[in-house]
Amino acid sequence: MRETPEELKELQALLEASLSRSTLHLRSIVTESTMTAEQLTQILTGMCTLALSTVTAKSEPRISGADGHFLHGKWYFGTARSAAKARHLAARPAASAAHMRGEDLGVFTHGVVEILNPQDGEPAPDWPDLLAYFKDFYGDDAFDWDNDVVYYRLHPHWMTVYAPDVVKLAAASQP
Repeated sequence: MRETPEELKELQALLEASLSRSTLHLRSIVTESTMTAEQLTQILTGMCTLALSTVTAKSEPRISGADGHFLHGKWYFGTARSAAKARHLAARPAASAAHMRGEDLGVFTHGVVEILNPQDGEPAPDWPDLLAYFKDFYGDDAFDWDNDVVYYRLHPHWMTVYAPDVVKLAAASQP
């Protein structure tokens, strides 16, 4: 868990606000089967496969997979600079992400991405720390980190969690 107390507080407020303004149908499913921000950050460690949705110039939805890392209460993911999703996100930064583990966990997020390491321009202030994390996870030589990959932070404006058995998830997450 890398979240500060303030980040946990912000994430908890987002989870509560998102659920409160969700449809009655979704609330009927999720309200008794969710978890706290602190529980979520303890479960979402390491790489979590995301189904990532972007939108084409013709407003057609596209979904693809991405390695997601949940850090500081937000999703981080990367792709090749030449990937279609990179072009979509450069032009239209709205995105949705879903991480699902069978019927045990669903984390659904809508938001706007920030490019962390633009090819032309200044990187995000925290990019050096994030790059160290990614290099530690994937290896220093996994990519040409300056030219081959672009990384994003998804700033969520809506997020909800479905987790019918938090105890089971927590036990499965222990080494």
